[in-house]
Parts: sequence; C-alpha cells; structure tokens
Amino acid sequence: MRILIADDHDIVREGLKTLLAAIKNFHVCGEAATGREALALALELKPDVAVLDFFMPDLNGLEVTRQIRKALPETEVLILTMHDSETLAREVLAAGARGFVVKTHAKRQLAAAVTALAQHQPFFAGTISSPALAALLQSGKSAPKIAPDRLTPREREVVQLIAEGRTSKDIALELGLSVKTADAHRANVMRKLDLHSVSELVRYAVRNNIVQA
Repeated sequence: MRILIADDHDIVREGLKTLLAAIKNFHVCGEAATGREALALALELKPDVAVLDFFMPDLNGLEVTRQIRKALPETEVLILTMHDSETLAREVLAAGARGFVVKTHAKRQLAAAVTALAQHQPFFAGTISSPALAALLQSGKSAPKIAPDRLTPREREVVQLIAEGRTSKDIALELGLSVKTADAHRANVMRKLDLHSVSELVRYAVRNNIVQA
C-alpha cells in the first residue's frame, strides 16, 4: 500500500512516517511540507492513500484534496486535523476526502484509517454520531457546499496566498502567471466576495478554514 504524507511540521511528518512504516505492507512513497508539494507528488507517484494536514502553506488540505480527487479518482484522501466537528466532516466529504483523524488520536487510529481508505471505505473518527455520519455519506456530493465553492480553484489558491501575506508579484511567481493576471484574480476575488480590504479577506479565509488563525 503506497502512502503519501503531507504536513508542514517536520516532526509530525517523521512521526507519521514512523507509525506507518512499522505496519506490514504499508510503504510511505513520498513526503511533502506544503500543499503544492503534496499535489505535485501525488500526481507523480499516484499513491493509494494521501494523508494530508488540514492546514498547509500555499495550498490547504481541502484544496489539495479537490485537485487530487479530480485528477486521481483512485487515490483516497485522509485529512489530519486538530479539530473534530460535524461541520468539518461535511467540508472533508464535500472536498472528496473519505475521512479524517484528529492528530491527537493519530497514534491509535492512523493505521485503521489508512487501511479503511485503501479499501475505499470511509473513516471518520471523533465525536460525530453514527446517524450523522450515515446521513453525510448518503448525501455524498450533494452535501452542502462551503462558502469558498463560489470561487474557482485558482481563485481559492489566490485567496490563500493573499491571506498568507503574498504580494501580486509573489502570487504570479508561485502560480506561473503574469503580475497582470495575478492582479486580475485578486480583483475578481474581492468582487465576488464583496470584500474591500486585505484584512477583510484574511477574516474570510480564517472563517472558511482556508488558512489558520
């Protein structure tokens, strides 16, 4: 079973790798420190399971999930998070992931979660009730859309980069665009979201789990 892991903290990645490498037939085929690195490695390596941190620089876990699932429908995604709620479960499912594990429970639950996902079965640990989980799984792609879905994938990337303090020039370099195109994306985002300052955009990004406060 080929597994990709992505987390921006070196010590967390090492811990995940150690946990997974100790299990028979599990092979960590790649490691990434940012969302963009994770996406590039997933497209290159085509792992069975991608284990992604919810919050990562450049591209957050949900956006990486959306793009992986679109390009690699056979690759399952497990989200690691510090939080546990039904709202989070909805966001994870809407993005295309099959489950999440709270980081504080990873030592106990990670192997079971990866095994379940490799068999294309969901794994949602935590306080969400069985009836609520069944309803979410039944609703599938019809699960309520979260607010960022009004934006295009590129615009969601731009929102995260602006919220992380990047300039238009930085964004252009990061995304391989001209500065003029980066400025156009910035203007479109502000118009679509009816925002009038970077501080308002940062608050929006935090409220909608695009970046961490």
